[in-house]
Amino acid sequence: MKMRRLLIECNDEKGSFRRYRAVKAHGGNATVTLVPDALASRLPGAVRVLQAAALVVIPVIFAGCAAAAPPLDLTPARTDLVPKGDAVAGAIVERVVDGDTIHVRINGDDVTVRMIGIDTPETVKPGSPVECFGPESSDFAKEALTGQSVTLELDVSQGDEDRYGRLLAYVWREAPDGSLTLFNLDAVAGGYARERQYGSVPYAWKAELAQAGLAAEAAGAGLWGAC
Repeated sequence: MKMRRLLIECNDEKGSFRRYRAVKAHGGNATVTLVPDALASRLPGAVRVLQAAALVVIPVIFAGCAAAAPPLDLTPARTDLVPKGDAVAGAIVERVVDGDTIHVRINGDDVTVRMIGIDTPETVKPGSPVECFGPESSDFAKEALTGQSVTLELDVSQGDEDRYGRLLAYVWREAPDGSLTLFNLDAVAGGYARERQYGSVPYAWKAELAQAGLAAEAAGAGLWGAC
């Protein structure tokens, strides 16, 4: 049997899809060797063949769908930085919406936070499809931030809120050594987010995030290698 390049997705129990790329296939029982198309989390569930070089569906027994993917690397990009502007400590991350938006609780109030300087692929935008590497970006934010006490740094150059009423902030989390690390920077450095400036006024951490973004793109990290 000839090699066919297949794009295979695994549908987990929550309806979330993760993509794998079939790089070769063998005859007989059509054993398929798969390589992750992008970093994924747990992948139980059914396998669906989405695309094939020929209009032939190959029966696949995909044991990898039930296996755990490699753990996310939460190593901070830098731990030598401190907030430049006013900051609010002790905000508890209650829910991650996607890779660049979270819900935190501050003094009993639920506050939606849109992170400054980053843009991640869409996963929950109404009327929009799930974009390449969007689930991975969301998983990274969930793993790093959910339930954590974080410090929110404000930036007077960007204003308090975006047009949707979300608080604009940089999110600082605690690194393993007890120091603070800027999650916005970690996401860009790992290829989970693109650096992005909204509007004409540069934000406070633009130089650091832009540099990290260029390095991630050059290395093919995260979405740069997958999309």
